[in-house]
Amino acid sequence: MSYSGTTALVVGLARSGIAAARILNSLNVKVIASDLKTYDQLGEAIKCLENMDIDFYLGSAPDNLVEKVDFIVISPSVPIDSPFIEKAKRLGKEVISEIELAYRLCKAPVIAITGTNGKTTTVTLTGEILKRYGIGAHTLGNIGKPFVEKAMELKAEDVAVVEVSSFQLEAISSFRPYIAAILNITEDHLNRHRTMENYIAMKARIFENSGSDDWVVLNADDPETAALGAKTKARVLYFSRRKVLERGAWVQDGIITMDIGTGKEFVCSVDDIFIPGKHNLENALAASLMARIMGVEPESIASALKSFKGVEHRIEFVEDISGIKFYNDSKGTNPDASIRAIRAMKGPTVLIAGGMDKGNSFDELVEAFDGKVTHMIVLGETADKLAKTAKDKGFEKVYRVKTIEESVKKAFSLAVPPSNVLLSPACASWDMFKDYEERGRIFKDAVRALKEETE
Repeated sequence: MSYSGTTALVVGLARSGIAAARILNSLNVKVIASDLKTYDQLGEAIKCLENMDIDFYLGSAPDNLVEKVDFIVISPSVPIDSPFIEKAKRLGKEVISEIELAYRLCKAPVIAITGTNGKTTTVTLTGEILKRYGIGAHTLGNIGKPFVEKAMELKAEDVAVVEVSSFQLEAISSFRPYIAAILNITEDHLNRHRTMENYIAMKARIFENSGSDDWVVLNADDPETAALGAKTKARVLYFSRRKVLERGAWVQDGIITMDIGTGKEFVCSVDDIFIPGKHNLENALAASLMARIMGVEPESIASALKSFKGVEHRIEFVEDISGIKFYNDSKGTNPDASIRAIRAMKGPTVLIAGGMDKGNSFDELVEAFDGKVTHMIVLGETADKLAKTAKDKGFEKVYRVKTIEESVKKAFSLAVPPSNVLLSPACASWDMFKDYEERGRIFKDAVRALKEETE
């Protein structure tokens, strides 16, 4: 497909929008770049576009630009029901997401991974297994580097391992990964998708174009996810940490076992997996299955599982201060993710939670404390909601703070060695921070500053 000579409207100038604008400009596309934020609010983010032949339309919605362009590329932050998109559809203008554009420009096969939780870890682990085996794997998408930024550089013998969100799937049309994986589906983003039915349907779009030559990998232990296997024409394989399967990846007698249709194979003991937690066992099963589909031998998969140390901001060990272990789980942006982090902790834990309200209930989060969480420190937009839920559930040891730095000091004062302090907000970061990464970095800086004070 040639875009040369066309005019594109790129809406949303965060990482993926900026990358899309740059790539389109290099393809001789006239680009109009739009964002609700003003030039001053965007600041350094758009400096890299200023010397290009790009027109900027900032500080308001792009409704009056739709007639002037041939197609529109939207960032994940832009809801699909935005008025300008409705207008574009009425006028017959194509509206696509950054991952759709990237897919059209990419020669390499795509492994696309979605799910409410575990995406970043599974993408990173899958990429690590493939790289160790000599495959030119590139981890892209929500994990950090936008897919479109690397799409044109990838060769046919490479593999794009892409973290995909439900927001990105709202505006696809031809996106067709060779392997599409859905790790799990639990309540999240209902402020955007409105209902669980809508959210599930959006996740399922990851394989809507899959055919009989493609693969779909699903979690057999998650009812919402497992049920989606009946809705695809692709070859379906399941993974499970709870039951033995005829095909897929599972745990049998403490050993990760696989069969992709070529006979039963053994990978390694569950105890050999370096990263802790039952949720990480699920991530390891999914990654192992996808790597095996790509031709990686079980011995190489085992080697990677034994040494992979996890990803930043996901149950990341920070420091031990006087017998108190601090963990950064800033990527825990919904209750289910935080429940998984709590369950991975060994010993009493002080929880730091709170952030932007996505419409989630915190009932199950508080119920998961189960004697392990001794105190909860809350901050951000959801502080009162978390505190009320805790009180309604009979959990009284809740403390409000205004900053991450204050939360670290308060948690340290409450924790009794040996125990843990866990930042796992169960909420998005955008009420106080640019993203979960900034929140995690500030937490780690505060912990290290505290260590210097106490030495």
